[in-house]
Amino acid sequence: MSKYFQKYPNNENKAITHYHLNIMVSESFYPILSILEVSLRNSLNRELTTFFGTENWHLEIELIPTLNSLTNDINTAKKHILNRNESITASKVTAELTLGFWVKLLNTKYEQILWKPLRKAFPYLEKINRQRKTVSAPLNKIRNFRNRVFHHEPISWNFSELENTHKEIIQVMGWINKDLPLIIAEMDRVENVLKSAKIRLNE
Repeated sequence: MSKYFQKYPNNENKAITHYHLNIMVSESFYPILSILEVSLRNSLNRELTTFFGTENWHLEIELIPTLNSLTNDINTAKKHILNRNESITASKVTAELTLGFWVKLLNTKYEQILWKPLRKAFPYLEKINRQRKTVSAPLNKIRNFRNRVFHHEPISWNFSELENTHKEIIQVMGWINKDLPLIIAEMDRVENVLKSAKIRLNE
């Protein structure tokens, strides 16, 4: 909590209030971050399966020298599965791979081989805007934000930035599945929580 006490050196109550509000704001992002991660994984997995012609595409990646740097993530996923005394299957490897892995697939390094098939994972992004960097940039930003949320770091210093991040998450969801923003609307409490937090911090 030291960062909060540093921000409010003469107001312990406000520091504690801000700390509590940060937890509430972080919690409000959990549903949409989780849904985005699962939908991104499923969409990219579908296109990788089509491109490589097998649901065991992770084995094919290991055979391509320019994709070798992805094998560390794949091997880590396999180790986690084996550590649970489970057999390695394509679906388990896919489920075990991190958001960092899925976002990494869209980096410049793999553009020549992977972007053409993987761009189909974003069918509702207008074709004129369906460029790798258009997708990669917000996803990398969201990945960094997601890690801060899930690692319980302070995220509530700039509410305007949080509002923009929320909009980006919803936008990227819509690129993957146009119905997702409507589907998650009922459980998406981010706007209300941010509004309430701002009011309480200004009291």
